[in-house]
Amino acid sequence: MKTTPRIAIVGAGPAGLTCARVLQIHGIEATVYDADASVDARDPGGTLDLHADSGQIALEDAGLMDAFTELARPEGQANSRLDQHGAVLDSFVPDQDDIAAPEIDRGQLRAMLAAHIAPGTVRWGHKLIAASPLGEGRHRLDFAGGAHAEVDLVVGADGAWSRVRPLLSPARPQYSGVSFLDVRFEDVDRRHPGIAKLVGDGHMFANDGDGRAIIGQRNSNGHVRGYVAMRIDLDWHATAGVDLDDAASVRRFLLAEFSGWAEQMLPFVTDNDGDYVNRPVHALPAPLTWEHTPGVTLLGDAAHLMAPFGGFGANLAMLDAAELARAIAEEPTLDAAVTRYEADMLPRSGRHAVGANDALTGFFAPGAFDPADAPDHAAEHQRYQEAAAAYRRRQNPRARQQEPAPSADGTWTVTFRTPRGQQHAALVLNADATTLTGTFDGVPIEDGRVDGTEIGFTAALTSPFTMKVTFTVSIDGDTMTGKAKAPMMTLGIKGTRTAG
Repeated sequence: MKTTPRIAIVGAGPAGLTCARVLQIHGIEATVYDADASVDARDPGGTLDLHADSGQIALEDAGLMDAFTELARPEGQANSRLDQHGAVLDSFVPDQDDIAAPEIDRGQLRAMLAAHIAPGTVRWGHKLIAASPLGEGRHRLDFAGGAHAEVDLVVGADGAWSRVRPLLSPARPQYSGVSFLDVRFEDVDRRHPGIAKLVGDGHMFANDGDGRAIIGQRNSNGHVRGYVAMRIDLDWHATAGVDLDDAASVRRFLLAEFSGWAEQMLPFVTDNDGDYVNRPVHALPAPLTWEHTPGVTLLGDAAHLMAPFGGFGANLAMLDAAELARAIAEEPTLDAAVTRYEADMLPRSGRHAVGANDALTGFFAPGAFDPADAPDHAAEHQRYQEAAAAYRRRQNPRARQQEPAPSADGTWTVTFRTPRGQQHAALVLNADATTLTGTFDGVPIEDGRVDGTEIGFTAALTSPFTMKVTFTVSIDGDTMTGKAKAPMMTLGIKGTRTAG
């Protein structure tokens, strides 16, 4: 970028701050506007796991991996799945050197990012009330209180109820059918030892198979954040006559709802420090796309608000931010930069949003827990690391040119085990140095890619039931091995080449 464009980023969350930081590293200034009075003016929420292939990539671009490592909690990757009686159904403890998805408090992440951008970059206390096109890619921003700005590019990083999104799409978040009630527990190891034991170092998910769940997550400084969750109507509190500002009223309702749960689980419902905070889960239609419009684009939840299952929201938001900033630095015009950014971001976020929303639906669907549905966290972490390495190769053309592509061409018989037994499929592939096409049981594959010695693609399975599965495999001669990620499960796969 040879000119000096006027860039406005609306929203000083992780996405907006990451974008500003990476732009400044490349010598490009931007102004960030946020409605909050300061970086710590409100409760920032719970903890985040930053994935090696997305959030951590963004932090590397921002030059902040060392600062992140000082705050991160690798032990927070631990995970357990319980039933309503407190029985452990599945658990995961990370290896000592596992840094695929360490945890960090949202507030710590936001403060760290804000501390590493130039003073005065963020205009706190600026609530956007309108964004209007002026022609030729320029826009006017009007803020509460009378302030306004005219800019060459407006970046909407302003979350679920974005005021920038209507410039690109009429889409609005839709209620998922699930609501969370936030609960907090302070000095948890001393004051709430039962909760501390159930949550451990990381996360606990408990589910009764009838639309109710309790989720606990360890935060820093002896704090646990809990979510008492229900599949329920959006206006449940009004229908039930519950005053959300009256903790006793909420508690009575929840005790009735969770009456079949074990005594050891009920402190999550009754012993919280502070008020209950109702958080209905909304998501944008997925996959969401829009026609390219000069002078405006979106990051994070403004672009692809999705259910929280899988932890992709903040990770994709930060990767969005870094990629947009990198494109602005490298492309000759703002329009070329936004076009390049959206070409990668929209399909990527669409895939993850569909998967996350399906996972939420599955978790709260009726029925007993099936161990086959449990995520394979070790395999998931390995995929994060492999995908991170492949991403870096794509960013390094010299290394990519030197690395031989696998010979994937031909017809393969693929075998994988599902909850309904072992399945076989015919896979036909045609690959060059970077792209992959073909069919899976006669249906064209999607998103085919070659990343060095690894290939990946998405396929639509129709048997034993309809689902989309993302394959990541390595090829050695006439055999392939790898993983297939489906909603709520990961399948090991093997393949043998049967024809050239």
